[in-house]
Amino acid sequence: MKKKAEWPRRLRSQEWYGGTSRDVIYHRGWLKNQGYPHDLFDGRPVIGILNTWSDMTPCNGHLRELAEKVKAGVWEAGGFPLEVPVFSASENTFRPTAMMYRNLAALAVEEAIRGQPMDGCVLLVGCDKTTPSLIMGAASCDLPSIVVTGGPMLNGYFRGERVGSGTHLWKFSEMVKAGEMTQAEFLEAEASMSRSSGTCNTMGTASTMASMAEALGMALSGNAAIPGVDSRRKVMAQLTGRRIVQMVKDDLKPSEIMTKQAFENAIRTNAAIGGSTNAVIHLLAIAGRVGIDLSLDDWDRCGRDVPTIVNLMPSGKYLMEEFFYAGGLPVVLKRLGEAGLLHKDALTVSGETVWDEVKDVVNWNEDVILPAEKALTASGGIVVLRGNLAPKGAVLKPSAASPHLLVHKGRAVVFEDIDDYKAKINDDNLDIDETCIMVMKNCGPKGYPGMAEVGNMGLPPKVLKKGILDMVRISDARMSGTAYGTVVLHTSPEAAVGGPLAVVKNGDMIELDVPNRRLHLDISDEELARRFAEWQPNHDLPTSGYAFLHQQHVEGADTGADLDFLKGCRGNAVGKDSH
Repeated sequence: MKKKAEWPRRLRSQEWYGGTSRDVIYHRGWLKNQGYPHDLFDGRPVIGILNTWSDMTPCNGHLRELAEKVKAGVWEAGGFPLEVPVFSASENTFRPTAMMYRNLAALAVEEAIRGQPMDGCVLLVGCDKTTPSLIMGAASCDLPSIVVTGGPMLNGYFRGERVGSGTHLWKFSEMVKAGEMTQAEFLEAEASMSRSSGTCNTMGTASTMASMAEALGMALSGNAAIPGVDSRRKVMAQLTGRRIVQMVKDDLKPSEIMTKQAFENAIRTNAAIGGSTNAVIHLLAIAGRVGIDLSLDDWDRCGRDVPTIVNLMPSGKYLMEEFFYAGGLPVVLKRLGEAGLLHKDALTVSGETVWDEVKDVVNWNEDVILPAEKALTASGGIVVLRGNLAPKGAVLKPSAASPHLLVHKGRAVVFEDIDDYKAKINDDNLDIDETCIMVMKNCGPKGYPGMAEVGNMGLPPKVLKKGILDMVRISDARMSGTAYGTVVLHTSPEAAVGGPLAVVKNGDMIELDVPNRRLHLDISDEELARRFAEWQPNHDLPTSGYAFLHQQHVEGADTGADLDFLKGCRGNAVGKDSH
């Protein structure tokens, strides 16, 4: 257990607010124009509430209200809360993809912390990229920090059927293409998909990353699953505000919480909940910021034998609302602990170990959080595939895949990029059937640019009309956490940098062997070398703005797709006074 720091002591914020010098009066005097009494600058912890609220980030549209509850908690604990708006990368608004702006958001958060008088931070997040980006930025500064998420939406319902945000968007869209649903019915269903404030109500990326924050120990126990409109979400926000003040007094930092053991706990948790493949890329990036050596091999090693026991869409049938009522993530962590799959002594933001937090919780619904013998997938996790088509790895989510396709050999049908796919996929003359393997190039971190969620390519109508709902799909792109199917993602190196994916041709045979972790292009080494020698990049290169910076510095998906100059930069949080 961490030894608590001496208290009272002089805090970082006193570099700005403590004393009588001209510079201090400059900083302090201007802030007083908001009506703050002089005694608030007496050395108490100044807490930055980093808020990703935005009208253009619908998932986070209620975070202003939660920020007030966080402030109330900070005041109650004797701190001084100051709300700070930070970059909000909306998954459902940003083009070409929110992923391209995750690193920009992380950089902006890092500098917001480093350059301003904060002693501790509350990371107020929700939408997919806001959670990892704020944790990344806070990790780089290593000031006491704690996560509170906005929570998931309430269940959707359409004609008596549960509607999962995202999951049913993909399902209904395919039904329209197959002639099983009219466009008018699709529009009617739209009103059922997002019926309250909050993030996706499936185990999509937002709920996955909320779970990852809790499993890492960066959020209070029980935070991940409380619905956004439940009064208990407000209570969680207020308790978080109270807790960060004590964390500052104890000097409890992200680097002391996000250890290698914590990341292994998170990887196993992701397997148990049937979490998003996006967690791979985000946890790799966060680990890089903390200086933890985490790799794709750790994902396969830690997650391979963990059963998927959370019966939620897209892998199962329920939604986040039921998950919360069943007991939420603490029940999952307890199950992992009982199975010997949890580092029980990992420290959390509460100051207690993860096991102390969860050992006495109760599972209130064993159809939602299943016994291991009834698991959705006995060997869950994220599968890491390698071979001559993915020398640096590719990932697949078995709990969302079709069992009969996990060992498959098929003829490649190639799309050079997303535009080529869109131009061809609905053409009845496209030479494709359900035995083929769909391959899409130039959708990775550099290629798209930004690595969009287009890996779960919709099937051609000519196949859907046969009643076929899944085919093997391979790309260097990502997939929405709400999506499903036998989809190989994050293929590295990506096509845009000349990875093997770039030289796949129509008609090539490809072998997928998930049990043996193999992804193989059936051509000779000599033919592969000849194709590499002839290859020329064919994707557009940005020439200005952040897109240019991203293109020049983004790393591969296999290491988290962070900007190369931002890794391993933890610490040095105090800004220099220029006055």
